[in-house]
Amino acid sequence: MATADQIKNLVRAYTDRDDEKFKTVVLQIAAHEARIGHDNTARELKKTVDSLSANSGRILRIHSGNTMLQMSVPSVFMKDLIVSRDLEQRLQRVLCEYHNRRKLQSFGLTNRRKLLMEGAPGTGKTFTASIIASELGLPLYTVQMDKLVTKYMGETSAKLHQVFEYISSEEGVYFFDEFDAIGSDRNLDNEVGEMRRILNSFLQFIEMDDSESIIVAATNNQKLLDKALFRRFDDVLHYDLPLEDEVIRLFKYKLEAYDEEFVVSSDIVDCANGLSHAEIIRICDDAIKTSILYDKKISTSDLLRLIDERHMIYKEA
Repeated sequence: MATADQIKNLVRAYTDRDDEKFKTVVLQIAAHEARIGHDNTARELKKTVDSLSANSGRILRIHSGNTMLQMSVPSVFMKDLIVSRDLEQRLQRVLCEYHNRRKLQSFGLTNRRKLLMEGAPGTGKTFTASIIASELGLPLYTVQMDKLVTKYMGETSAKLHQVFEYISSEEGVYFFDEFDAIGSDRNLDNEVGEMRRILNSFLQFIEMDDSESIIVAATNNQKLLDKALFRRFDDVLHYDLPLEDEVIRLFKYKLEAYDEEFVVSSDIVDCANGLSHAEIIRICDDAIKTSILYDKKISTSDLLRLIDERHMIYKEA
């Protein structure tokens, strides 16, 4: 059910003839309905929004004058994320603090809402941003770095200012992927100082931001980031390649839903060592496709062959 604030926002958007605001609120309601298990209602609401939009698919442009942000309404949850227990607990803390932010505010405290994620590609950073949005019933706004960063002096900082204005006016989860594009160490700047100005602008904007939106930045290489960034974030989350327990959980998560009798052998776990979460998921998808196309059970030998194929990619690179 829509909250009182969402109903008021719907009415306000209608009276203001603000179509995009109206769609945003409907999608927020759809995300909440999905989170509490009302999948049919969520699908109907999303279908209604799709019919109102000139764009096809789940991702909608915020408005024609802003190409820097893309909005989506993810439907993935914490149960779908397989990471270390420590990281899982820290993410649960972020969700708990958001849900109890009013209680924290009554004691003069604020919830964690500015997060920096660091780790190798394919370890779950982007997926986590989607999960946070879905669990909190908020839309996910992905910052399009190729539209944000330009070669013209001063233009990127001006665009950053526009993004933070939107963060302040529209509550959501805002995801800066490939964050090192604007957060690189200022001592590494060999240009005319433009990247230094961009980083200084970001530091200023994020420090001044007091909205209720969640800001998530992700990078594959923490060493490239300027050290001044770390104290501006409420939490820094480190993502690593999956350990043995996570590898087993990943294979079970993907394969047991298709073949509940399949057993993950120690050979599979050992062979998958060094692969990322995303690569293991792809291997499982390929194994399921092979099973469907050739009408046979998933076998350990098929999985070992697919794992070897993934390893060969790096040997040939």
